[in-house]
Amino acid sequence: MELRHLRYFTAVAETRHFGRAAEQLHMAQPPLSQAIRRLEAELGVELFTRTTRQVALTGAGEVFHTDAERILKAVDESVARVARFASGVEGVLRIGLTGSASYRQLPALARLVKREIPQVMLEVHTEMLTPAQEEGLVERRLDIGLLRPPVRQEGIAHRPVADERLVAAVPEQHRLAQAESVRAQDLRHEDFIMYSAGLGSVLNDAVVRTCLDAGYYPHSAYEVTETSAALALVAAGLGIAVLPDSIRSAPREGVVCRDIEDARSVRLDLAWREDDDSPLLRNLLQVLERNDVFLQELQELEELEGLEGPA
Repeated sequence: MELRHLRYFTAVAETRHFGRAAEQLHMAQPPLSQAIRRLEAELGVELFTRTTRQVALTGAGEVFHTDAERILKAVDESVARVARFASGVEGVLRIGLTGSASYRQLPALARLVKREIPQVMLEVHTEMLTPAQEEGLVERRLDIGLLRPPVRQEGIAHRPVADERLVAAVPEQHRLAQAESVRAQDLRHEDFIMYSAGLGSVLNDAVVRTCLDAGYYPHSAYEVTETSAALALVAAGLGIAVLPDSIRSAPREGVVCRDIEDARSVRLDLAWREDDDSPLLRNLLQVLERNDVFLQELQELEELEGLEGPA
């Protein structure tokens, strides 16, 4: 049995007329009648009662009509779905991101995807530091990542989407909570809440460099694996955390954020596999480009520095 036989049958079942069905199918009536006879012979039942005046479905024909419609609808939907997938407007996008990116960049990206390619579903893996995202991309467990460079794995393309200053997250009863801003020197004697040393955190490196610029090494009193945990410990009054400015997008009770005037900044890049030729990724990158998500000036500066070589 072929799909065309089901289409022949449903055309006759809906028109109750072989001539009109043949017209609808753009074919001659005799081949249509023969095809229906062969279908009935294959099924071993009569699907239609035929008189000189009318064609009607038998009981078996009614049952078969219901199933044939369901099958043809499923096939048509599958064909349309494949076409949408091939054009990059449907599918699942697996995204990994750092914990701090979930506060500002993830909501913005999710809104953009919903607006521009609404049939794409996001599968989100949060609290992933850069090394874990690189591994996920290389092993094809992720399609894109929101990570903090440098990127050390080969075969990963990336472009900047944010350049964030570091801020001090302090308990609301802290002596610095009333200040408009602070300097790195003001944090010299504080207990720092930092990411676990073995995770390869780019943010940790930026925090340490900021403190070294001020003449001291930060005292790490607590280590965490998630940004949300760092903020929870700050709220509990156990120390301070130096984090990207994006954490301000989701205020937490008991935590006050203050600018650090002389702090380093940390970049956030969108990353993907260089050899990923999926239509969905291509469409996503075009959407991001159209909506000015990428930081063009920073990208151009990097390319210029690359051409000039090391100083």
